[in-house]
Amino acid sequence: PWSCELMNRGILALVSSIGCMSAGSLQSLADAMHIPHLFIQRAPAGTPRSSCPSTSHPQPDDYTLFVRPPVYLNDVIFQVVMEYTWQKFIIFYDTDYDIRGIENFLDQTSQQGMDVSLQKVESNINMMITGMFRTMRVEELHRYRDTLRRAVLFMSPATAKAFITEVVETNLVAFDCHWIIINEEISDMDVQELVMKSIGRLTLVRQTFPLSQNSSQRCVRSNHRINTSLCDPKDPKAQMLEITNRYIYDTVLLLANTFHRKLEDRKWHSMASLSCIRKGSKPWQGGKSMLDTVKKGGVSGLTSLLEFNDNGTNPNIYFEILGTNYGEDRGRGVSRLGTWDPIHGLNGTLTDRKLENNMRGVVLRVVTVLEEPFVMVSENVLGKPKKYQGFSIDVLDALANYLGFKYEIYVAPDHKYGSQQADGTWNGLIGELVFKRADVGLSALTITPDRESVVDFTTRYMDYSVGVLLRKAERTVDMFACLAPFDLSLWACIAGTVLLVGTLVYLLNWLNPPRLPMGSVSSTTLYNSMWFVYGSFVQQGGEVPYTTLATRMMMGVWWLFALIVISSYTANLAAFLTISRIENSIQSLQDLAKQTDLPYGTVLDSAVYDQVRSKGMNPFERDPMYSQMWRMINRTGGAENNVEESKEGIRKVKYGRFAFVWDAAVLEYVAINDEDCSLYTVSNNVADRGYGIAMQHGSPYRDIFSQRILELQQNGDMDILKLKWWPRDSPCDLYSPVGTRKSGSALDIHSFAGVFFVLAAGVVLSCLIATVETWWTRRKGSRVPSKEDDKEIDLEHLHHRVNSLCTEDESPHKQFSTSSIDLTPLDMDSLPAARQALEQISDFRNTHITTTTFIPEQIQTLSRSLSAKAAAGFAFGTVQDHRTGGPFRQRAPNGGFFRSPIKTMSSIPYQPTPAPNFSYGNDPDRGTSI
Repeated sequence: PWSCELMNRGILALVSSIGCMSAGSLQSLADAMHIPHLFIQRAPAGTPRSSCPSTSHPQPDDYTLFVRPPVYLNDVIFQVVMEYTWQKFIIFYDTDYDIRGIENFLDQTSQQGMDVSLQKVESNINMMITGMFRTMRVEELHRYRDTLRRAVLFMSPATAKAFITEVVETNLVAFDCHWIIINEEISDMDVQELVMKSIGRLTLVRQTFPLSQNSSQRCVRSNHRINTSLCDPKDPKAQMLEITNRYIYDTVLLLANTFHRKLEDRKWHSMASLSCIRKGSKPWQGGKSMLDTVKKGGVSGLTSLLEFNDNGTNPNIYFEILGTNYGEDRGRGVSRLGTWDPIHGLNGTLTDRKLENNMRGVVLRVVTVLEEPFVMVSENVLGKPKKYQGFSIDVLDALANYLGFKYEIYVAPDHKYGSQQADGTWNGLIGELVFKRADVGLSALTITPDRESVVDFTTRYMDYSVGVLLRKAERTVDMFACLAPFDLSLWACIAGTVLLVGTLVYLLNWLNPPRLPMGSVSSTTLYNSMWFVYGSFVQQGGEVPYTTLATRMMMGVWWLFALIVISSYTANLAAFLTISRIENSIQSLQDLAKQTDLPYGTVLDSAVYDQVRSKGMNPFERDPMYSQMWRMINRTGGAENNVEESKEGIRKVKYGRFAFVWDAAVLEYVAINDEDCSLYTVSNNVADRGYGIAMQHGSPYRDIFSQRILELQQNGDMDILKLKWWPRDSPCDLYSPVGTRKSGSALDIHSFAGVFFVLAAGVVLSCLIATVETWWTRRKGSRVPSKEDDKEIDLEHLHHRVNSLCTEDESPHKQFSTSSIDLTPLDMDSLPAARQALEQISDFRNTHITTTTFIPEQIQTLSRSLSAKAAAGFAFGTVQDHRTGGPFRQRAPNGGFFRSPIKTMSSIPYQPTPAPNFSYGNDPDRGTSI
C-alpha cells in the first residue's frame, strides 16, 4: 500500500530494504509500472542471507536492481571446507535461517563423499543442550561429541555467542575443536567476543569492503553531502553500522549522482504520477531511461564500489577469512587467513594443521589417580597448592618443557581409573575425559580396548604386565637343622635298624658262642651287642670281638650299610646348609592359580579385574590359569578377596595372609622401598599392554604427544626417568621368597643349635643317671656289711684260695674238675693298688673259673696299702726275691712259675714239696694261662 501511495505522489525510483516475500510483490509492481526498483535484501535478526526464490534469476529487462550482491555463501563455505580437507562435520543453523539457502552446498558435499549433519538451534539453547544429555545414551553422546569437533555455524552473531558459551560450559567441546562461523554481517566487536567465548580453533567468514587506494575517491564530496566520519573505517560509528544500512546509504548516493547527471544532460523526465489501483493504468514512460542511467552509474561509498552489470546485480562482493590458533588463551590474536571473491576465488592458504611443537599459551586440565610411583603427592606446605611427583609426572614435565604448554592437575573425585557402569556411563579418570571435564588423563593407566573406544591414547611410554605381591617367608630358627638331611621316618628306620641288628648279633652269639682266649672278660650280652652296633654305626669302633662266621657276615653288611648312610648324610648335610631350598613357594602366576590356601585378589573394577574376568569367562579362549584365578577373585561376588584401592591391597599383604594381583611396575616399586625387605614380586615376563596418556576422543594433542614420547625413548631419556624410580642397585631382593643372609654364606649358630641341645640333653641325662645310681648304691649299702668288712673277708678268702691253689698244685697228677671248682671273684675295686695289681687273664666260658695272677712287686705294694684291720688278720713273712727262687716257687699249669709273695702264715702251716719232674705245659687238663 505504501508503494502505491508513493507512486500517486510521483517518484523517480523505488528503494526497498525488505525480505524476500515482500520483495517479490514490489518486483512485480515495479516491472508493471516501469519504476526502477533498487532492492536491498535484509536478513532477519542478522542471520545469514538466503537467496530469494523469485529473484534468483534476474532478467535484463527487469526493473528491479539488486543492490546487495548475490548470496555466495555456498561457494565460499565449500571452498573453505575443501581447503581444510574436512570429511565429517555438522552444520548448526538458527530458527531464522532458511535452510533452503544451502541446498547447493549440500549437493556439492554429497558429491565429494563428505558426511554432513544438520541441526537446528532452538531459541532456548540451554534447554536444548540439557535435553540432549537427558535423552541421548552414552554411546550416542560420544559420537555426538566426536561430530562436534568440526562444525559450521550459519547463525547471527548474537545466537553464535550464546551457543558457543553454552557448549563450552557444558564441556561438549574441547581444545581440539575447529568451528567455522559464516555470516556476511559480523562486526569487529562480534569477532572479539566470539574469540573470547570459544575454545579450540575458530574460523570466521564475513563480508568485507575494500577501500580505494585513493582516499579522495572513498567518498564523493563534490556532488553531495556526506558524513566524513562514515568514510573513515576506523571510526566507531562506521564499525557499528550494519551492512544493510551501508547499502542503503550508498544507494541514496547512487541515485543522487544519477539525478545530478540527468539534470546536467537536460534529459530530465517528469516524475511518474501513477495509480496502481486503477485498471488500465499505463507505465511510466521515463522508467526505461531512468533505469539505464542508474545501471550505467556507479559510486564509491561505504560498501566500496556500488555498480550494476547488465542483468541488474551488483558484482562487487568480497569475503575475508579470519582465524585463530588452537588453545583457550583469552588473548589469542585473530589473523587474516585469506580472501574470496567471485572472480579470483580463494586468495590464501587454509590448512587445518595439527598442533605443532609450539603449544605455548595452551593450559591443559590433567586428571590423575594417585598410584606409587607414577603419581604421588609430595609434602604439602600449608597455604600452597599441592605438588605432585612421580614417573608419570616426570614424563608430563618433559613433554611440557619441550612443547611449551602448561597444565593444571587434580585427582579424580572417586579415586578410580574408570570402568563402564550398568547404564553405559564411565566413572573415574576415564569418566572425567568422557564428560570433557579434563583434557589429559595421567597415571598408571593401561591401554585397553574398552577405554580406547571412548578416549584416545598416546603411544605407550612403559610396558605393562600383571604381577603378584607376596610376603617373604620368615626365616625361622631351625634348631635341628642337622637332622634335616634325613626325613623323620628315615631316622626312625635307622634307629629301629640299630636295635634290630644289635638283637640279631646277640642271638647269633647265643646260638653259637665264640671261642675266646683265656683271660678275656668281654661278654656277649644284649647290652654289649647293642653298644657295639651303635659304636660301629657312628664310626667309633666296638669293644666285643666276634669270631663266628655268621656274626662277622652280619657285621660286614652292617658296616657297609653304615658307610653308605653316613656318607649320604654328610653329602646331603653340606648341600642342605649351603643351598636354600624353597618348597611350596609361589614362583609364577601358574603357581598362584593352582593353590587355594593363600587368598589373593585385585582392585575392583580395574583393568586387571576386567582382564582376569574376560579371559577367565571367555568360553572360546578360556585359559585354565585365568579361570582358576577368576574363581578365587570372584568369590562371594568379589567382595571377599578384592579391595577398593591398591594401597589397601599392599597393606593386606604386609600385615596379613594375602597375595595382591596388580601392575608389576607398581609392585616392584613397593618391594624396593619396603623398609623390612619383607615383600617380593612374581610377574609375567610377557608385556602385552602398556601405560599410555589418555586424552579426549579426537584430541589434537595425541599425535604430537606420541611423537615426543618416541623421541624420549629413542634418545634414552625415558630410561633415565625409569632408573630414578626403579633403581638397579636396590638393597632388597625383589624375586626371592625368603630373606637373604646378611653374613654371606657362613653358617650361624642357629643352624647347629640342635646339636648343642642334644649334647646338653645328654649331659643332663648322664648327671641324672649318676644321681640315681649314687642313691641306689647308698640305699643298697645300708642293708649289707660295710666295705671294710668286705675287704677283710675278701682278703682272707684270697689268702685261703691262693694257698689252696698252691697246695693242690704240688701234686703233679692232680686233675681239676670243672664242676667242683668255684672261685669267687675278688672285689678289690676300692683299693687303687689292687686295681693296678690285678691282671685278668682269661674267662672260662661255662666253668665259672677265674684265675688271678699276683706279681710280687705289685703284691708288696698291695700289702703296704692294706688297712690296719685287714693286715691284723694276716702274718706276712719275709718276701723272697723271685729271681733267687725259694720254697714257694712252683710251676704254673701252663708251664710258667707261680711265685707266692706271702710266707707261711701261722694259721695255715705250709709244707714244701719237691718240684715235679714233668712239665706242666704239657698237661692237657691245664687250660689256664698265667
